[in-house]
Amino acid sequence: MRFVFDLDGTICFKGQPISRKILHSLSELTESGIEVIFASARPIRDMLPVIDEAFHHYTMIGGNGSLLSKEGKVIHSNSFSTDEMREIKKLIHEYNATYLVDGHWDYAYTGPDSHPILQNVDPAKLARMVSMDSLDSIVKILFLTSNNMDELSVKLSKLNVYVNTHGNENVLDISPSGINKWSALKKLGIEENTYIAFGNDANDISMFENALHTVMIGHHKHLAPFAKETISMNANCEQEIVEKIITLSKKFKQIHA
Repeated sequence: MRFVFDLDGTICFKGQPISRKILHSLSELTESGIEVIFASARPIRDMLPVIDEAFHHYTMIGGNGSLLSKEGKVIHSNSFSTDEMREIKKLIHEYNATYLVDGHWDYAYTGPDSHPILQNVDPAKLARMVSMDSLDSIVKILFLTSNNMDELSVKLSKLNVYVNTHGNENVLDISPSGINKWSALKKLGIEENTYIAFGNDANDISMFENALHTVMIGHHKHLAPFAKETISMNANCEQEIVEKIITLSKKFKQIHA
């Protein structure tokens, strides 16, 4: 049995690291023989600062499925093709778009200095900020501003890429075609209905669709139809998450014993 956790808005909040109480519950899962996997829209580089160092050897899915890390090393990455990047660059120019572009490790950023996304970009100073053309491969692009975000979204959806819209942040998030959290889980050899998933956003839909059991944190209208349970965002949210982890670990460990 495995538990798969999204990070931001699911087990860590407002850019802060995962709390000690949640980390303790994850340790207990591991000690009981249950594998814990982290699956985030963040690249691996930006997952590390919010995950305690003692957990850095855990399996991680970064960039919405574009990156895989095991035992502290990136073992697989999926990048846009040269042709795809040519078309994407044309749209960047046409719509005067600013962006955060993630390579295998380094990144390019042209967004506003005041953009809230910056607080989550390489806070531990593990990488270099370079030009987009300096990146050997590009695994994920976040469009931050443009002169017409709706039109840009439509044009991007016509390319052979996966488009995820973060409506509450008014940004567009794209990954190579066929890449999502579920495709990454499959790459790890994980089969459907063999894991428990915790998430909070539309980019968690693919892993929710194929999970044995799902828990949504807060409410997202597109994710909600795939959630078996919901934990409300309130003052006791973290404690409720811990209690749910304990309850589900006991329930499903007995079923699959």
